[in-house]
Amino acid sequence: MGFCQFRILCLYLCLICFTSLVSKSVNVLVEGASPSVEGSVVVDGKVGIGRTDGDFICATLDWWPPEKCDYGTCSWGHDSLLNLDIYSNVLINAVKAFSPLKIRLGGTLQDKVVYDVGEPKQRCLPFVKNASELFGFTQGCLPMWRWDQLNQFFQKTGAVVIFGLNALNGRTINPEGSAVGPWDSSNAASLIRYSVSKGYNIYAWELGNELSGSGVGTRVTADQYAADVKKLHSVVEEIYIGSKVKPLIIAPGGFFDGNWFKQLIQETPNSLDVVTHHIYNLGPGVDTHLIDKILDPSYLDGEAKTFNDLKDILTSSGTAVTAWVGEAGGAYNSGRNQVTNAFVFSFWYLDQLGMSSTYDTKAYCRQTLIGGNYGLLNTTTFLPNPDYYSALLWHRLMGRTVLRTNFTGTNKIRAYSHCAKHSEGITLLLINLDGNNTVQAHIVAEPAASNGTWSPRLRLRHHGRHRHNRTRFARLPRAALPLSPATREEYHLTAKDGDIQSQTMLLNGKVLAVNSLGEIPPFEPINVNSSEPVTVAPYSIVFVHIPSLIVPACK
Repeated sequence: MGFCQFRILCLYLCLICFTSLVSKSVNVLVEGASPSVEGSVVVDGKVGIGRTDGDFICATLDWWPPEKCDYGTCSWGHDSLLNLDIYSNVLINAVKAFSPLKIRLGGTLQDKVVYDVGEPKQRCLPFVKNASELFGFTQGCLPMWRWDQLNQFFQKTGAVVIFGLNALNGRTINPEGSAVGPWDSSNAASLIRYSVSKGYNIYAWELGNELSGSGVGTRVTADQYAADVKKLHSVVEEIYIGSKVKPLIIAPGGFFDGNWFKQLIQETPNSLDVVTHHIYNLGPGVDTHLIDKILDPSYLDGEAKTFNDLKDILTSSGTAVTAWVGEAGGAYNSGRNQVTNAFVFSFWYLDQLGMSSTYDTKAYCRQTLIGGNYGLLNTTTFLPNPDYYSALLWHRLMGRTVLRTNFTGTNKIRAYSHCAKHSEGITLLLINLDGNNTVQAHIVAEPAASNGTWSPRLRLRHHGRHRHNRTRFARLPRAALPLSPATREEYHLTAKDGDIQSQTMLLNGKVLAVNSLGEIPPFEPINVNSSEPVTVAPYSIVFVHIPSLIVPACK
């Protein structure tokens, strides 16, 4: 054997060993293995079953002052629209990372906010806590200097702004709790006119907060609300006359009530663009069983009925109105510390994103970007909570076209897939609600034309006993295995030290954290030979980008 031949043989053997090492490096559980159940995940790529907005991810900013307390805990701090430090580098970088992030400005107190602009002038006073007042606070005010500051922040970060207008202005609250009379649009019109004069780009104006159906605190009938939506539409048409792009009209920003929503949609065919509903399906934040609900697939499935019923109403209405989740915090009354701001909540949150998109929901607004115990960012430090990273990964990996995805064999795996974003192929999301079982899964796509040589099949294999408190990943640099037609990218999310109530998230075994400049960390995937199974560790989440898996729906 000549020297050149010897070198080629050595390189060949090294390549074989290296490839084997790479395939075994991903998701290796070095502390033993865990038991598993058999099943299959099938991606139907013939046609899409839904289509989201490109900026599907949305987050909210609320009006609650520091005095807002629930169950003896005051969790809002200085995170209100009126006092939030919008000059924080961490906050600015967190929003800019989405390019763009939809931000919905609103919440309970929006229906008690006046705007310090226009005539007649009203006293511009802050919210004051008062248990005898509706919503527990007196009327508050948005000064125009603060509105100017907020819009500078939105322009700097590239945020897409949805502003929630006070829908109770001009109404009378009856003793039995209903709000009667037409909406007085004059103050809202002054704010809209001021915003146009300053060149502020408002993507949508939303009328009211949680006044639909039986309402929260008070309520407005569907026929009156429809008349008010028409009024808002006429105000916007008048003020934006001559504009090439006009903002959307959104309503009602409340809890879904089938008959109420149906009437509103039927009576506003030419005025309403988006119908918004809120989701707090886990109950109150004080509930000590929140984690049990989050890890219960049957409980999670319950919200599908709301999405399905609203989709049916929109389909049968024949209008162009689309659906958004306008506010969703999971657990109402500010959430629960170390649950709704911890790793475990990404199970609920990502499942909600996946489920809602399959029912053609166009955007999903998380309560909150910051504030309360359910913020994407920490209330005091502004540092990202686990759900922030989950949201950003979704935003960067999951494209607009939704694919039908089915997992059989265990109900503890939640599976969703979309066409990949800004890339060929698909992105698969797998969520393991089981703290004991590891799943190794090959992906079956029907139909598919693979650019590589791998054949998508799925088999889940059994393993020996393993305690799940810590999962370690053997890591190789991304550049170690160039992305090729036979390679996929995997992003494995786990909790620090296996504690699902931790507020620290790991990506492929590495802690996600901002640097000293407040910059959001890069997301480095592990590149894997596509012939290898996807390993979903206990209590973990995996995004899998498969550029070589080409399906008709994604062409």
